[in-house]
Amino acid sequence: MKSRYKVTFQPSGRTVHVLAETILFEAAARAGVLLQSPCGGKGTCGKCRVRVVEGACAPSEACRSALTEEQLEEGYRLACQAKVGGDSVVDVPDASLYEASTKILTSGEGRELSGQPAVWKRYVELPCPSSEDAVADLRRLEREIGKVHVHLDVMQGLPNALRDNAFKGTAVVCSSRLLAFEPGNTEGQCYGVAFDLGTTTVVGELIDLTTGRELAVVATMNPQISLGDDVISRITRARETPGAVEEMQASVVGALNELIEELVAEADVPQEKIYEITVAGNTTMQHLFCGISPAALGEVPFPPAYNRTLMMTTREVGLRVHPNARLCVFPNIGGFVGGDTVAGILANGLHCTDRPAVLVDIGTNGEIVLACDGKLFTTSTAAGPAFEGARISAGMRATVGAIEKVVMNGEDLVYNVIGDTAPIGLCGTGLIDLAAVLLRAGIIDATGRVLGKEEVPSSVPSALCSRLHERDDGQVDVLVASAEESKSGEAIYLLQRDIRELQLATGAIRAGLNIMLQRCGLTADDLSEVLIAGGFGNFIRRGNARRIGLLPNIPSDRLRFVGNASSMGAKYVLISEEARGIVESIAESAEHVDLSMDPEFQMEFGMAMMFPEDA
Repeated sequence: MKSRYKVTFQPSGRTVHVLAETILFEAAARAGVLLQSPCGGKGTCGKCRVRVVEGACAPSEACRSALTEEQLEEGYRLACQAKVGGDSVVDVPDASLYEASTKILTSGEGRELSGQPAVWKRYVELPCPSSEDAVADLRRLEREIGKVHVHLDVMQGLPNALRDNAFKGTAVVCSSRLLAFEPGNTEGQCYGVAFDLGTTTVVGELIDLTTGRELAVVATMNPQISLGDDVISRITRARETPGAVEEMQASVVGALNELIEELVAEADVPQEKIYEITVAGNTTMQHLFCGISPAALGEVPFPPAYNRTLMMTTREVGLRVHPNARLCVFPNIGGFVGGDTVAGILANGLHCTDRPAVLVDIGTNGEIVLACDGKLFTTSTAAGPAFEGARISAGMRATVGAIEKVVMNGEDLVYNVIGDTAPIGLCGTGLIDLAAVLLRAGIIDATGRVLGKEEVPSSVPSALCSRLHERDDGQVDVLVASAEESKSGEAIYLLQRDIRELQLATGAIRAGLNIMLQRCGLTADDLSEVLIAGGFGNFIRRGNARRIGLLPNIPSDRLRFVGNASSMGAKYVLISEEARGIVESIAESAEHVDLSMDPEFQMEFGMAMMFPEDA
């Protein structure tokens, strides 16, 4: 019996040789084929469905639960549950893939910030040593640039660097530390990179530190998704799998290095002239990037390993820029309120506002920041992954083939699909739109129940009414796209349980916001503005988000989308050394509210799951 088998993935044609009994999902990851896994490989979501054309193994119980007998006979398996038992050919449907064309938000709004960057350059022409002026080389340089601390390797090379260039050259300084002494005048070549390290995506911005100008922006999927879709699955993997922390660190560092190469190629600048990198991400992502185990984040009371800014050289984690470049990783506030939230607070000035305001990052963790009376209150809500398409029967991320917008056009639904192609499923924005449309039509009631044809108001158009399909158990499904319209040839439905998942997500965020407001004696009407951050939040429609209760029912001019606030905050810390001290102060002073310990939360959550009667 062979100990290693060849597995070929179609239609990409990628191949990999793996040991017998290797999980097919792992084999796909090794081949560079990234599959969806909202459940973290537990076999409960059914999103990693593939068809084993050759070499199919016997189906597991999880496969039998998720797939029909007909599908099993055709070779369909859940990749996270199927094992390699021989040379295999595996066909991967589009709906099971993480697409590189996922909508990634790279821009953000922010306020003007004063100050100078920590990194600066000075071209000097020093007098050569003489009997009258025999001071040490470092002292000679410090007479021009001020007193500095010096890396050992810089000190070792300084004597030759000065003499080889007739005591002329450019000093590179970062916060009073001499990073390098370069031949010639390189004052115009001083760069930094700001990274927004997300669970799903990574965005990098190349910044000219002399002018503060953005030179290039690139983005990619976080390769850790092949090891777990969300932070909980990665925390679990870190806790249960030996070497997992190192594996996940290596994968994300590799991704950042690839982005750095793309940035310098696009802007046509030398890679070794990057002297500082800032990284802002959620608590788990920052831990894994630094090679710190996030295992404690999965256990009550969810303490992070650190809550201060981490400073180190980029070579300590393996980033390929100038060897003495500084790496700044943002501080965390709590177990699920991380550096990305701190960056968002900085970018939008919540730490210095004199009016009540809220920042909401709509996503799996549902981070909320309330600024009130000069204080900051932060929390996270277990909104779950419904907004990213997980736990929704036809759910998917915002990739090609996702229905991302739904409206009423006369008497029936019409939808828009990312990539202008046949639909594969519903992403989060499409789900919100569809629910809002059905609520306005009276097809969904305030409790979230989908009404049958005999129960809906007489005002419901017949075309819309014909989309309602009652099942044997009495529950009603809504036809979104027919089998003829869909790419898979299978009809796309919105199920009753999908509405319940949406209610859980919106209820968690709304309940969290209500609890925070109550702590400060406020109501939503008292808020000067509600800032919606994050890639998902930037694509939702205000009116529909209000209709389902995701956003408070306040005037539209007080609802503002701020885009990728995390990326903007990371950029601010690059271009302003003053901002570095501000983020430290934000993390230290912000009060973290643990909703799980609040006796009012469960009652508030139950009430918030109801859809508003009218909005």
